[in-house]
Amino acid sequence: MKAWQIVSDGGIDALKLADVAPNAPGAGEVRVRLKANAINFRDLGTIRDPVARKLPYPRIPNSDGAGEVVAVGPGVSTFKPGDRVASCFFQHWLDGPCSIEAMNSALGGAVDGVLAEEVNLTADGVVPVPTHLSFAEGATLPCAALTAWNAIVEVGRVKAGDTVLLLGTGGVSIFALQFARMMGARAVITSSSEEKLARARALGASLTINYRQTPDWENAVLKATDGKGVDLTVEVGGAGTLPRTIAATRVAGTIALIGVLTGGQIDPATVMRKSIRLQGIYVGSRRMFLDMNRAIALHGLKPVIDKTFNFADARAAYHAMAAAGHFGKLVIEM
Repeated sequence: MKAWQIVSDGGIDALKLADVAPNAPGAGEVRVRLKANAINFRDLGTIRDPVARKLPYPRIPNSDGAGEVVAVGPGVSTFKPGDRVASCFFQHWLDGPCSIEAMNSALGGAVDGVLAEEVNLTADGVVPVPTHLSFAEGATLPCAALTAWNAIVEVGRVKAGDTVLLLGTGGVSIFALQFARMMGARAVITSSSEEKLARARALGASLTINYRQTPDWENAVLKATDGKGVDLTVEVGGAGTLPRTIAATRVAGTIALIGVLTGGQIDPATVMRKSIRLQGIYVGSRRMFLDMNRAIALHGLKPVIDKTFNFADARAAYHAMAAAGHFGKLVIEM
């Protein structure tokens, strides 16, 4: 079978399409024929700098895939051939708080990922894909969607009438917009693109802010919230945007810290003065994934896919991620 592999620190163009011998699933495993992969900024970072992550070569990248079960190993009764499934980002985080053991089971990093024609995954490391979703749509769920769900529901405990601030229009932020609207919350979103802001309004954003035209966008957020600030910020920028999100978040509000897209320094005193809860988010557990999928199925939510690429042209998908022009998700179809 074919699989893309990280074989050096040469970046995107050094990815190798290799022939890999398939293995039968072991005890407690399922073998999945992949139909689609979705990529995340984390996957791009892993490919760009595998040395910092101490990855052995070769390493198959990507955490997010969806496909069909083609075989099950001894002891597996929860799935059968033909079942439509999506991978869990962490193969060993079923429920409860995150742990070192869970982090050591991250696909496409600590262990081989899913950018291959077929993979073996633990039976507890896959979930059923909602029936109304295509494989491409199902592939968008394991990382970006679950991260957004964790931020909005598990950590943010967003309820009807709350206001949520979202930064940018990448995969996590667009899923967070969809989940916030699902919960009856008001969503504020930023971007440098008027076209993307218009698309965000079409998805239900209550207020859109062009941060190039309004560099002090936190003041616009405060004005829109009568000076109080938002209840929850889904912070994907990192240290570079955190001072502004702290200013834009209400006293005793919550910031779900997800991204590291921008550099900078953090002054913890500003968090303390406003009694803000600053919570790091690293995707989520299998139990959260199942909860999220029930909500997605109930509401008929459809992931937003910006563009799809062929498996043979996978490098182009990562170049598109690096260009940062996408709205929603980028998907590789097998």
